[in-house]
Amino acid sequence: MGTATLITFIVYLIGMLVIGLAAYRLTSNLSDYVLGGRRLGPGVAALSAGASDMSGWLLLGLPGAIYGGGLSAAWIGVGLAIGAYLNWQFVARRLRVYTEVANDSITVPDFFENRFRDNSHILRVISALVILLFFTFYTSSGMVAGAKLFEASFGLGYQQALWIGAIVIISYTFLGGFLAVSWTDFVQGILMFLALIAVPIVAINELGGWGQVMQSVGDIDPTRLDMVEGVGLLAIISSMAWGLGYFGQPHILTRFMALRSANDVPKARFIGITWMILGLYGAIFTGFVGLAYVADAGNTAALTEFGVKVVQGEGGIQMLDDPEKIFIAFSQVLFHPIIAGILLAAILSAIMSTIDSQLLVSSSAVAEDFYKAILRKNATERELVWVGRFSVGAIALIAVLLAYNPESSVLGLVSYAWAGFGGAFGPIVILSLFWKGLTRNGALFGIIVGAATVVIWKVYVTPVFALYEIVPAFILCGLVAIVVSLIDKEPSEEIKQEFDAAKAK
Repeated sequence: MGTATLITFIVYLIGMLVIGLAAYRLTSNLSDYVLGGRRLGPGVAALSAGASDMSGWLLLGLPGAIYGGGLSAAWIGVGLAIGAYLNWQFVARRLRVYTEVANDSITVPDFFENRFRDNSHILRVISALVILLFFTFYTSSGMVAGAKLFEASFGLGYQQALWIGAIVIISYTFLGGFLAVSWTDFVQGILMFLALIAVPIVAINELGGWGQVMQSVGDIDPTRLDMVEGVGLLAIISSMAWGLGYFGQPHILTRFMALRSANDVPKARFIGITWMILGLYGAIFTGFVGLAYVADAGNTAALTEFGVKVVQGEGGIQMLDDPEKIFIAFSQVLFHPIIAGILLAAILSAIMSTIDSQLLVSSSAVAEDFYKAILRKNATERELVWVGRFSVGAIALIAVLLAYNPESSVLGLVSYAWAGFGGAFGPIVILSLFWKGLTRNGALFGIIVGAATVVIWKVYVTPVFALYEIVPAFILCGLVAIVVSLIDKEPSEEIKQEFDAAKAK
């Protein structure tokens, strides 16, 4: 990495830490630390939700999947776009209103407990355990992405790069909580968007236009030009099913809860979905163009100069040793060192914006749902904030240890955690908001069955039947919740009245 690139990169990191320090001064209680006092505007909420959602997956995982498999891998993007729109359209407004009506709930487990008047705290505890389990894997995926960035950019060893990335990310989350996370996500969302637009345009131009790119990829493998060719129905269903995950992602749902008003939802939805669709297009084009660029023998010298490893793939075609590094390679090879520094910062932005949100939701599960609810019911607000902060460090450490294998895949780790939340929480969130008859036991058994299905299916069924585990988990969670609720005792009048009050607002 050149000096100019390095300086630009460092300036960006300092800027993120300054935002963390500024937010630290505005964080005085647990509601501030976990939910920012419910004062996010639509632009910040939308870009923050998008940035925390997409993560390093959008700049590393998805381009890598397209680079390795062609346009058939783009079905994931289609499913995600549909799922995100439906989440903003049907869940965002109701959740914002209902969480405030239900005793001003500030976390997803908090909402479940208040929604069902669960004085036993078991629903809160089980929900928090699910969050800690799957977010540890999700956070680990971000650590892997960060390590790949530092490894490729600075020539560091994988483990060394892993620790440096982790320290940077933990620092400002530890300090500023939700406001730091949301403000940095807003900046990072803009940076990611500009990077995803610029990189494929410059790369296509470098290769002589879109027609030349299509011809080059067709010469390598014609099936990579077709979204359907060579892809079975099961694979398409699995890819599209990623969209189901949105309804249960705690780090996205908290952005809805943090909006300053339910009336901001339409504007936030427009900003968020526009950002997302254009970003997905940019990621898909980056991976697609990358295949043509790397395969051209004339570009080998430029790639090698920046330390990008090129190997012989099937049929003697030149390929990157790690497909998930294609965006990093383009950033270094095609741009001026200062712009390259900004683009590399955009990749780190994508990674940081998700990890910080996941760490925050996990730490809130420890502080609000374990420490306060079970261990110290009279804990002070300041005490809870510090419990949350120390939880950030502990959870991040476990995630780093999980990410220690250099062969770890960003996409693989993300898909497991995404399925966990979508399968365990998605149907329960939807039913909680739309069905008055859902009971505490229905929600509890639904969450347990959904989470267990993801784990069991991934370990025992996926190797022989390649259907993404979110599909059976989502269906079984919803069915169990409905059946148990129908045979259970009817919800109390108090719960029904609160449901009607939330609906009326």
